[in-house]
Order: sequence, then structure tokens, then C-alpha cells
Amino acid sequence: MEDKKSASILVVDDDELVRVTLNILVSALGYECLVACNGKEALDVLESREIDIVLSDIVMPEMDGIELLAQIREHHKKTDVIVATGYSERASYADMIKAGAMDFIKKPIDQSELEAKLDRAFRERELIRKLEQLSLSDGLTGLYNRRAYDQRFTREVERAHRQGYQLFLAIIDIDNFKDFNDTFGHLEGDRVLVELAHILEECTRNNVDMCFRLGGDEFAVLLPQTSADQATEIVQRILLKYIECSFGKTTLSIGVVSCRRNVDIPMSEDENSMKERADQAMYDAKNSGKNCVICRI
Repeated sequence: MEDKKSASILVVDDDELVRVTLNILVSALGYECLVACNGKEALDVLESREIDIVLSDIVMPEMDGIELLAQIREHHKKTDVIVATGYSERASYADMIKAGAMDFIKKPIDQSELEAKLDRAFRERELIRKLEQLSLSDGLTGLYNRRAYDQRFTREVERAHRQGYQLFLAIIDIDNFKDFNDTFGHLEGDRVLVELAHILEECTRNNVDMCFRLGGDEFAVLLPQTSADQATEIVQRILLKYIECSFGKTTLSIGVVSCRRNVDIPMSEDENSMKERADQAMYDAKNSGKNCVICRI
């Protein structure tokens, strides 16, 4: 389960006594606790940092708990919400779950009930996180898969444009891989794919660059916050490391392109254009004799 010391909970209530009491209870359970006196202040906190769980009152002035829940569901998808309601308020468990809440707790809040609900909430978050990782991972190599590639590519292009740094995409294809499989068998072919995955991870920056297996013998690497020279150096290093492994007559053809956002066309069209340029650069490498890198900066 998620380490309590790194888990954050935001208490939202317009009653100061309730905020103080819940702050003490939540902190005593070992979680980091923040407080907000209304929905607007809660959204300001969520804009400034990531919050795991929001524990929100339902009846508040200006923006009530249901409105806050809707905002969180739309704009802060990694944050879960537990709704707290008084006994006199007409809000059912089913209503809150349908609205997108993770759970529902009655006020005044009992410490043991709160502890049990938070424990369950974080267990569920951990399970969902593991399932998401599995759905985004390639079963053979352990790299991100194509589904993850499509998601991360969009995210990284937007972030690079917003923050004003360079982003490069490398498409990598193993030359003569079918002949290698036909000659040595699919088990040996799988060993080549796994070894290339190791090379990609070894030659790229941990927690910065992202490596993907797109399918078959095609791979991709996203290189954010790097220069053209650095991107070229990284893929050249990948090529040389692979050559050292001497997997029969297989080599690598690599295409590298810069991914600068063109705001004059729709985002999806722009992304497709970037990916097509990278694919074309890789095919140009193949048509140039294979075992080389083509850069289109």
C-alpha cells in the first residue's frame, strides 16, 4: 500500500472546528493533511500540487461538495473524493457513488470508521495503479506498450509546448528480424527483443526519457528536455550497443525527429504528422542501407 508519509489528504469544510478536528485525526493516522474552507480554496490547492484523496463536506456556501466533486472528476483525475454528510442531509451512498465519489462517510466522523475508510481507499488506489501499469506494459520486454505510447506522446507534446523545451521522438526498427526468427527460432527472437529493451533503458535517462515497444520489432523512445545533439548522441549509443551484441545479421534503423507543436493545426493532426515524420525517417534509414540513424531536426 502507498506509504502514509507520502500520501496526502485534503480536508474541505466550511466549519473551522470540523477542519481542525479532522486535521488532527488524519494527521494522527500518519497521513499528510491539508485543509481548505471551501470548494474554491480546495481547487486552488489542487492546482498547486497533487492530492491523493479529498475529504469534503457536502453542504458549503458558493460551491458545494457535489460541484467540487464534479470539478475534481473533470480536472484532477488522479484524485479521489470521500464525501462527508450530516445525518440530517438528504444524500445517499448511492447518490454519491453515482456522482463519482470513492466513498461516503457520515458526520460527526468517528476516528475508527475514518481510519478504515482511508485504509480501504488507499488499498483500492494501489490496486488500480497496478492494473493500470499492467495495461500499459509490454508483457515480453516490460517496456511501455503502444497504448502507453499514444497516451504519453500527447502528454509530452503538450507539456513541451507549454513549458517551452525541446522534445524528440526516435522510432527504432530491427533490420532483418524476420530472417533471424526463421533461422534461429522465435525464442531467440524474443531474446533479441528483450536485450534491445535493456539497451534502450541503459542508454536513456532514468525517470526522464520513455521507452516503448510498439509491437513486433518496432520500438520508440521519447526524449524530452534535450537538445538535437544530445538526442542524436543517445540514439547513436543505442545503435552501437546493439551492434556489440552481434545478433546474427540484425541491425537497427533509427529515425529521429523533433516534435514542435504547430498551433495552426489541430492537436491530433499535428501529433499524427510528427509520428509520420519519425516513421519516414526510420524508413529512410532502412533505404539508406540500414544500420544507421536519420535525424530530421
